[in-house]
Amino acid sequence: MSEAVIERLDNDGVITLTINRPKALNALNGEVLSAFAQELDALETHPRLRAVLITGAGEKAFVAGADITEMRTKTPSEAQAFASQALKTIKRLEALPVPVVALVNGFCLGGGCELALACDWAVASDNAVFGQPEVLLGVIPGFGGTQRLPRRVGPAMALDLVTTGRKIDAQEALRIGLVNRVMSQAALADYAEELTAQLKGNGAQAVRFSKQAVHDGMDQDLDSALALETSLFALCFAGDEQKEGMSAFVEKRKPNF
Repeated sequence: MSEAVIERLDNDGVITLTINRPKALNALNGEVLSAFAQELDALETHPRLRAVLITGAGEKAFVAGADITEMRTKTPSEAQAFASQALKTIKRLEALPVPVVALVNGFCLGGGCELALACDWAVASDNAVFGQPEVLLGVIPGFGGTQRLPRRVGPAMALDLVTTGRKIDAQEALRIGLVNRVMSQAALADYAEELTAQLKGNGAQAVRFSKQAVHDGMDQDLDSALALETSLFALCFAGDEQKEGMSAFVEKRKPNF
């Protein structure tokens, strides 16, 4: 029986999804995208979802890109269908109401970089390599790279990367704001455990409201965004989390969320 192309680990609502095609450097193909969609079906209905961590199997690659072997013979209509499948899947990941974090180990190129861009933030191992090298193959990014990359690093840097196809190391990715932190491969696993523990210790609804405020507020003018924040802040006081969190603070104990 063949191994699953995506492995899922559920740690009390903190879900780790591992893209499991290490021999192909975890390249994205139709099978992976279909499996991802099935995982999202489960995540969107998960009763206690707190966060989602995305990584790649092995130490060589997060995702080295879309599967060129599968793409090379596609017609224009087939290419559009493939890109649409990928975009739909990535947008569903992006729309999850909880933090989605990319743990980037190794190559993060093309579709892999676009997948990481759809996450709320990314943390990279010091051997990570990033890039949008599609122009070297005679195409452009098709999974959102021309749109999410400039929103993350600015249009000038995005055009630099997209039109030259050059690759950058983890430190440059950190400098331009593509990733939040850089650490050793071993430390990346420790970070995942620490982040899991931290998120499990926070109010789950408060975390969701925080993400909603940031994401929805970015698409509004400042006054409207501030009104959104105020309404979500007030809504926190309608639930048990606020009562438990503030009681725990006054009583000098850890909250039991």
